[in-house]
Amino acid sequence: MLQQTDFAQAYALVHLPAKVALVVTEKPLEGYNLITIEWFMRTSIQPSMIAISIGHSRFSHDCLEANRYFNLVLPGNNLHPLCNLAGSNTGREMDKFAEGKVESFPGKLHQLPVLKDAVAVFECEVVTQVKSGDHTIYVGEARHSWMNPEQELYYFDKKQGK
Repeated sequence: MLQQTDFAQAYALVHLPAKVALVVTEKPLEGYNLITIEWFMRTSIQPSMIAISIGHSRFSHDCLEANRYFNLVLPGNNLHPLCNLAGSNTGREMDKFAEGKVESFPGKLHQLPVLKDAVAVFECEVVTQVKSGDHTIYVGEARHSWMNPEQELYYFDKKQGK
């Protein structure tokens, strides 16, 4: 029988297992950063728009405020270790590209790295944003896309820690 419960308990079920993505941003001074996110979605078909939600305390938030481009990376199972690395460390203290031995090539839009082992990559330019509590939702127009149909999407199951 359905029972009223604490919001946090019910809310935790919304994303188990979760579809995760990596976001590539340009650091304010030089270099690139990666962050693992769960909160992303398509927002428009024509033009193609993608929204990502980034916490105000995250280094990637600083990156997006300084440089208005991002690549949304849909990872395959082979990028599971990189998702863990990018989601467990800050770009303020670590070069995640070097540490994760990321293989990439420069994208077409703003030269942000396109990860070779991704299932898909969308090169986006931020066109608008909105503050949402302790996060900012960045809406990017996807200008270029890449796809590897031989890869399977990676899903993270928090209950199993995989």
